[in-house]
Amino acid sequence: MASHHRGRGHLPSYLVPAAALLLVFILTPLSAGDPLGHFCGNSANFTANSTYQANIRLLNATLPKNASSSPNLFATGTVGTLPDDIVYALALCRRDTSAANCSECITTAFQDAQQLCPYNKDATIFYEPCALRFSEQNFLSSTDGGSGSTLILTSSRNASAPAKVFDAAVGALIHAIADYAAANSSRLFGTGEEGFGNFDKINPKIYGLAQCTPDMAPADCRACLQGIIAMMPNYFSGKSGGRVISLRCSFRYEQYPFFNGPSLLQLPEPSPALAPAPASVTPLPARGESKRNGAARILAITQSVVAAILASVVVCLCLRRKKSKPVQKASVSYPNNPEDTQSIDSLMLDLSTLRAATDNFDESNKLGEGGFGVVYKGILPSDEQIAVKRLSQSSRQGIEELKNELVLVAKLQHKNLMRLVGVCLEENEKLLVYEYMPNKSLDTILFDPERSSQLDWGKRFRIVNGIARGLQYLHEDSQLKIIHRDLKASNVLLDSEFIPKISDFGLARLFDSDQSQDITNRVAGTYGYMAPEYAMRGTYSIKSDVFSFGVLILEIVTGRRNTVAFDSEKSADLLSLVWEHWTKGTIVEIMDLSMTSHSPGDQMLKCIQIGLLCVQEDPADRPLMSVVTVMLSSDTVSLEAPSRPAFCIQKRVIL
Repeated sequence: MASHHRGRGHLPSYLVPAAALLLVFILTPLSAGDPLGHFCGNSANFTANSTYQANIRLLNATLPKNASSSPNLFATGTVGTLPDDIVYALALCRRDTSAANCSECITTAFQDAQQLCPYNKDATIFYEPCALRFSEQNFLSSTDGGSGSTLILTSSRNASAPAKVFDAAVGALIHAIADYAAANSSRLFGTGEEGFGNFDKINPKIYGLAQCTPDMAPADCRACLQGIIAMMPNYFSGKSGGRVISLRCSFRYEQYPFFNGPSLLQLPEPSPALAPAPASVTPLPARGESKRNGAARILAITQSVVAAILASVVVCLCLRRKKSKPVQKASVSYPNNPEDTQSIDSLMLDLSTLRAATDNFDESNKLGEGGFGVVYKGILPSDEQIAVKRLSQSSRQGIEELKNELVLVAKLQHKNLMRLVGVCLEENEKLLVYEYMPNKSLDTILFDPERSSQLDWGKRFRIVNGIARGLQYLHEDSQLKIIHRDLKASNVLLDSEFIPKISDFGLARLFDSDQSQDITNRVAGTYGYMAPEYAMRGTYSIKSDVFSFGVLILEIVTGRRNTVAFDSEKSADLLSLVWEHWTKGTIVEIMDLSMTSHSPGDQMLKCIQIGLLCVQEDPADRPLMSVVTVMLSSDTVSLEAPSRPAFCIQKRVIL
């Protein structure tokens, strides 16, 4: 993803070292998952199999249990002797997580920290439910907020209300929660909500959370929170969500409930007649170690999908531009929504800009071509690389599909989903602009005999995990409930690090939160990936996507397309081929030969089994994607035995 640097705000001087990592916030369930961010120290390293490493392992064996069994989900530990072998560690879980998730998160943190900061004696790592630091320095003796680095995460979505009104409401809520948390000396944790329906009917409340490590005095907790709250005007003005996390204290706010349990504090709704100025916060004076704060701050901004775009944008934009340019009017009418018209301004790109970026859609910049049109590589004036999807006039993707893709893609925020950079609707052109994926689509590597060796098992397993997490977000974790309906290898794009991004939402459908399935007379998608109930009866649900994901897993492990007819001595489709070898116990024979021989066979077999569970004929027998991600990440979860997959063709034996 492209990164853009913003102006640097003044960090409170007592945050040592003064390094801040600014990332786009991605919704995740309250489980460890991927780190939100990490920081490696620069003081010293240890060697493999050293006493220092052994001491880290001792802490890894005790700290998760000590923290999860503590009423405050907090623990510190010290192992070793001065001067070279001593290790200090601190682990804190969010108070609204479970003890089991806390223990699992801290265990994962120890493992990931040593991988992300190899042989570094000082590492700090943050997750959704927990944080961990270990170091050879005695940072435990200070509770002034100076332990570890500071992580700043902000939503890419702007609040619909005026920025001054929204910022003032957020400031009032966060300050009130911080006061509540600091006053509650036994917990040092608080949550709250504030009515906001007078300004935003769609998101009528603002939710917040604040927490300190429970070994802090109430005054120190409030001072720590005061310091990080002071950073809000620099990073969060007008943003619908954001958070600042340091090891000793943190806060977060969103326009949706993100914490478990009821709000501990409720604020009245601001008067609609008032437009208060943002709450002013005076940063605390510099502390003793302020001279060390001259260290460079790291601000790595990974932009994600912009604010929600509803269908009315297309017509509103067309009508507005018609005054200066002849634009073909859409045949579908949508209700006007001023909020959506305002939202698209940040997405709109001029046709002249895209023509310059692609050398006027030169053939040499063509990345690919499909039923909907041609995709070109381009470079914006900011040097950001982009992929421009140019829909042809005869494209099957009409205004309805275009509207659908705009609505859904622009509302989704996840690292395993494609990011929409912009849109252009000028001179009868329909252009969608996405982040550029240098490794193109999964199928171009996976099914290419000369390139498939680039995908070793490690990369393939990460791709499977990434797709699973992206689907889980679509089905269960986002504010929306979305069925993709066309998940396949060509719709999974790979960035420079082979991180998968689910793309092409032209056929996707939005479900109500309590809706389980729907029926269509227009079955659209790709045969070979379609669930049987969808292909034959037009019935689709989240389990239809699970079926497609199962096919994709089997393709990734075997390196074979499901749509290819195999040797006549074998079954006619991939599902039948896999099932035949699974029942015979010869599944290793159809693993992709381009993978090295020392790939973990047990992990590959587990993926095959998960794939077979996902392609069961009865949708009720297929697991939810949240269950799939657990099965993929855990070595202790027992998997059910799969039954014969859908569309499985039994090979007849003629006597």
